[in-house]
Amino acid sequence: MKAALAEANKAFEKQEIPVGAVVVCNDMIIARAHNLTETLKDPTAHAEMQAITSATNYLGGKYLIDCTIYVTLEPCAMCAGAIGWSQAAALVYGAADEKKGYSSISDSLLHPKTKVESGVLEKECRELLTKFFKSRR
Repeated sequence: MKAALAEANKAFEKQEIPVGAVVVCNDMIIARAHNLTETLKDPTAHAEMQAITSATNYLGGKYLIDCTIYVTLEPCAMCAGAIGWSQAAALVYGAADEKKGYSSISDSLLHPKTKVESGVLEKECRELLTKFFKSRR
């Protein structure tokens, strides 16, 4: 999660919503990403989407069956759907997203075998988001 937080800080420096993600496979980070929606002018350029694309390119296939996705903020429905389609073994996230998080819609967006862990480094993840949104007001 610390690597995902480092990615979130990169997003913060670019004035992007500070969300970071990493994909780990066989105890090795195979993809790192952060939000790029403003930079790319693309509403789908969330950290998770960027990380999934990078990881599947690295592995040479569309599935992340043996991988864990770490993300600093609970994925939205779009990202949860993509994580579900990737069949990731696990999803670990920091801060819950009460407004746009997938769990407020449906837990079935993820693949049935995907294990979920939440609240990892939650305080640090939430503080960065709070700092970002306070600076925008």
